[in-house]
Amino acid sequence: MIDTHAHYHPHAYMDAIAALPAVRRGSAMAPHPDTDTEDHIARRLEHMSEAGVDLQVLSPAAARSPYSPDETASVAAARLCNDQHAELVARHPDAFRALVTLPLPHIEASLRELERGLDELGMIGLNLHISALERSVAEDEFLPIYEELNRRRGLLFFHPCGDGIRSPMINEFGLAAAVGTSLEDASIGLHLIARRIPERFPDITYVIPHLGGPLPMLLDRLDNQFSMEQFELAEPPSVTARRFFYDTVAHGSHAALTCAAMAFGADHILPGSDYPVLLSFESYERTFSWIREVDLPADDLTQILERTAPTVLGLN
Repeated sequence: MIDTHAHYHPHAYMDAIAALPAVRRGSAMAPHPDTDTEDHIARRLEHMSEAGVDLQVLSPAAARSPYSPDETASVAAARLCNDQHAELVARHPDAFRALVTLPLPHIEASLRELERGLDELGMIGLNLHISALERSVAEDEFLPIYEELNRRRGLLFFHPCGDGIRSPMINEFGLAAAVGTSLEDASIGLHLIARRIPERFPDITYVIPHLGGPLPMLLDRLDNQFSMEQFELAEPPSVTARRFFYDTVAHGSHAALTCAAMAFGADHILPGSDYPVLLSFESYERTFSWIREVDLPADDLTQILERTAPTVLGLN
């Protein structure tokens, strides 16, 4: 089993992003094992063994991206992130892979780091947080990133920023984590559709976390009220949404996974944990074992847990 959605935050990288100007940053997930200390690495490997997870795909979590208006500092932080992720993969090549982190919104520097991460460091795809300095990463200024990844037929994994979708209706009620991240997930899917990104860059494999938030519940409504004519869409929004892939992070919700499987198909859902975030609520083993209890056909459950990820990630 491959955990496609796991986080890793070396101490030196956390220090680097904490120094970036004018951007809210996260802190280490203490006492959870997300850092590069030897005891954290050992505990992570133990958790993986207990959960039957053979491989984790690593990237930074919400509020831990190196996005900053200071290009020099942002580039240095992104390079450090990628170097340290690659170092862990080199130490434990059977247990980890990593995604490239970019110094957005600096496009030329990001293209150089994307090339370095994929070609020199051997990373398997790209991680983008859903917005960079309050701009959706589906906006036109980021198109060169999609062009290059499309040329490479690459993998693109999105992650929420954890900013409550910049809405006082969310943040003033303390709902950034409980609701805001799910709205970010749905929003990036809709932004991609509205900007016709999958149509223009069809050779990218797009992965949206947390089952797409409320997206699987909205497909029929989108087809009715998200005008194909107005946005010059080549196909109904529901069709494009079914081209994306989605991970299983759902806090154990049988209803959410059932809805997503019915909406997207089991072959478009792959295992994810948000490691180590959910350790506050459940064991790492439980993050996956509940999936086999969902009232779906046994073959669908096997597809979700074992078959989809290796194919999508190119790790067969």
